[in-house]
Amino acid sequence: MTSNASQTRSNGQWAVDGHTALNANEEFKAADNGLNVRRRIEEIYARQGFDSIPADDLHGRMRWWGLYTQRRQDIDGSRTASLGPDELSDRYFMMRVRLDGGAVTTDQLRTLAGISTDFARGTADISDRQNIQYHWIEIESVPEIWRRLEASGMQTTEACGDTPRVILGSPVAGIAADEIIDPTPVIEEIVRRFIGDPELANLPRKFKSAVTGHPSLDVVPEINDISLVGVVHPDLGPGYDVWVGGALSVAPRLAERLGAFATPEQAADVWLGVVSIFRDYGYRRLRNKARLKFLLADWGAAKFREVLETEYLGYRLADGPAPAATAGPGDHVGVHTQKDGLHYVGLAPTVGRVSGQILAGLADAAEAAGSRRIRFTPHQKLLVLDVEADEVDGLLAAAEPLGLTANPSPFRRSTMACTGIEYCKLAFVETKATAAHTIDELERRLDGVDLGRPISLHVNGCPNSCARIQVADIGLKGQLMKGADGAEEFAYQVHLGGGLESVDREDAGLGRTVRGLKVTAADLPDYVERVTRAFVAGRGRDETFAEWSHRAEEEVLR
Repeated sequence: MTSNASQTRSNGQWAVDGHTALNANEEFKAADNGLNVRRRIEEIYARQGFDSIPADDLHGRMRWWGLYTQRRQDIDGSRTASLGPDELSDRYFMMRVRLDGGAVTTDQLRTLAGISTDFARGTADISDRQNIQYHWIEIESVPEIWRRLEASGMQTTEACGDTPRVILGSPVAGIAADEIIDPTPVIEEIVRRFIGDPELANLPRKFKSAVTGHPSLDVVPEINDISLVGVVHPDLGPGYDVWVGGALSVAPRLAERLGAFATPEQAADVWLGVVSIFRDYGYRRLRNKARLKFLLADWGAAKFREVLETEYLGYRLADGPAPAATAGPGDHVGVHTQKDGLHYVGLAPTVGRVSGQILAGLADAAEAAGSRRIRFTPHQKLLVLDVEADEVDGLLAAAEPLGLTANPSPFRRSTMACTGIEYCKLAFVETKATAAHTIDELERRLDGVDLGRPISLHVNGCPNSCARIQVADIGLKGQLMKGADGAEEFAYQVHLGGGLESVDREDAGLGRTVRGLKVTAADLPDYVERVTRAFVAGRGRDETFAEWSHRAEEEVLR
C-alpha cells in the first residue's frame, strides 16, 4: 500500500518506508518503549530524586505514564517559544489520571481527593478528556500515588504520550432513558485488551478515541481520531457508525464517516484496526504531520475503509446509517430522569477547576443522597448518578457550597478553559482565572438577557486547541500583543461560530476568524458582552449564535 504523499522522500510510514527513525522523538521511542520507564521511576528516580532523570525519560517516556514536567512559575509568556524544555520545566509534574468513560465510584473519588490533598497541593482539574489532572507532583511521590490509584481500580497508563489515550465515553452510559446503545462494554473491552500493550505503545503521535450511544453525541465525535457513534441499523439493530480522522490544533480537521457500521461484537476490533493503520501507515517524519487526520486527508474515507477491511479486519463491514441530528450540546447539566426512574444530576464547576476538598465533599454529598457513582464529562462537568427523587434537593444544597451547581448561568455552563500559563509549558497566556473573571462579569452584565441557548466560550493558552476553540461559539486562542505602553500583555485571537451540535446543519463545524481582531485579557468581558448584545439585537427567528456569526459583517463582530 502506498501513500498519496510524495514518494520521493520517506514519510516514516512503517508499512511503506520501514522502521528507520527519522527524528529525535522516533529515535528515543525506538531505543526503548515508553512503557518501560515505569520500572526506572519506581526503582531509581523516586529514590534518587529529580536530578537522576535523563532527558529522554524526563521529557519523553514519562508521558507514557501520565507525567509531564510543569512550567516554572517565573517564566512569562514572552519566553514560551524561545526556551527549551529544560529551561521551561519546573522540578514538579503534572499527572494525568486516565478515566475511560469518565466513570468513578465515590470510593474512587475519595482516592482522587486524597491524592490531591496529600501530594498535589490540593490541585485537581477536570479536563475536557474526562481525566483528572494534578499539579505539583514530586517524583518521590509517584510510586505511592500509583499504588493508591491501582488499589482503587484506576491508572495513569498511556494517559499521555504517543499512545491510545483515554477513551471518551458517554457520561450517561447505561442510564439514559433515550440511549441508543450502552457503550460501556466496548470501552471496557478496549481498555482490557489494548491499553498498556507494547505493540500499540509507539504510535506516530497521540491517538484519541470516543464511544457514545447517546443521541446528543456527547463525546464530540467530530474531533477524535476514531469515534464510534451509536446508531440503529435497519437489519442489524443497535451498533456504531464509524468516524475517523478528526483533530483540531493548528490544522483543524473534522472526522469523516466511513459509511461503515460496526456491531457491538465488532467494535473493539474495528478500533484496533484503525489504531493499527495509524501505527503502520501514519506519517512519522514530521511531528506536525503525524496525526491520523493527515493520512485520511491523503487517502480519503473510501480508501481508508478498504485498507481497514482488507488488511486489518479480514471482512467487510456493513454499510450503515448516519446518526440523527442533535439539537443540544450534550453536557447533561441539570436534573434528569434515568431509565430506571432514579435521577442523575449534572453539576457545573467553573472551567473544570476543582480540588481535593471539593472532590471529597462531593463524595460525601453523593453518598448522603444515596449515590455511589460519579461521571466526569468531556465538557469539564460532572454527574451524580442514581439519586432518588426526594434526595435531589438535598444533593443540590450540599453541592452549592462546593462551587458546583445544576442551574448555572449560561456562561458558567458553557465556558471551558485549558490549563494555561499557570502550569503548561506551551502556553503564552493565563486562562483559568481569566475565564472565571469573565464569567463573573458576564453574569452581572447580561443577567436577564435572553440568549436563546447558552453561548459557548472556550479559552485556550496557545494554538494547540486543548479547549477546542475552533468549535466554540466564541473561541479564544492565547497570544501576546503589545499594549499602548509597548509592554506585552495577555491577548486572544477570536474564532466565532464553531459548533458540533448538528451533524447535518450546514454551518456545523469550524468557526471563522475575524481579520486582525485581538482582544486583551482585560478587555475580554467587554468584547464578549458587546458581541453577545449584537447577536441578541441582530439575530433572526430561531437563529443560533453560530448561524448569525457566519453571516454577520465583520464590523459587527469586532
